[in-house]
Amino acid sequence: MIRLLLLFSLFAFFGSCVVSTEEKKVAEEKEEYIVRYDRPDAAILRGVYIPKNKEYFYTSGLVAPVKDENAIPGTYGRYGNTYDQSIGILERIKETIGEGGFTLEDVVFLRVYLAPDKDGKVDWDAWFKAYGEFFNNEENPNKVARSTIAVHSLANPELLIEIEAVAAK
Repeated sequence: MIRLLLLFSLFAFFGSCVVSTEEKKVAEEKEEYIVRYDRPDAAILRGVYIPKNKEYFYTSGLVAPVKDENAIPGTYGRYGNTYDQSIGILERIKETIGEGGFTLEDVVFLRVYLAPDKDGKVDWDAWFKAYGEFFNNEENPNKVARSTIAVHSLANPELLIEIEAVAAK
């Protein structure tokens, strides 16, 4: 209980954590809760606190499914552009965590690797657009903590993005 009171005191002092009245009530009753440290001006969180005794689901780095088996190698037609690949991976994440009984609302962290296309450009905007279609929107208001990293390349040069996910409940 002392830990809980100290934690809420810190929240009040810094004023930067968005915790609803309902979350506080649940915390007081159960003394175990997931706290999302919000950044109201951003599409992602500053961090997430997950207490002991929660269930976790970790995905491996997932890549896009093949979009067109007949595409000419090296044209990005086989997997699509960064946006298409991002959508395909987020759908795979949804399906994969769903097999474990989790939903996108349970995702707390994403680690994203973006690689440049054949012109040497990383399409950050395509990834951000795809993210917005799955998170931090009306259908799923869940924001996640996230790292997005540009890398030289992925294992397959036609792959432009790889994503790891962590879900907790």
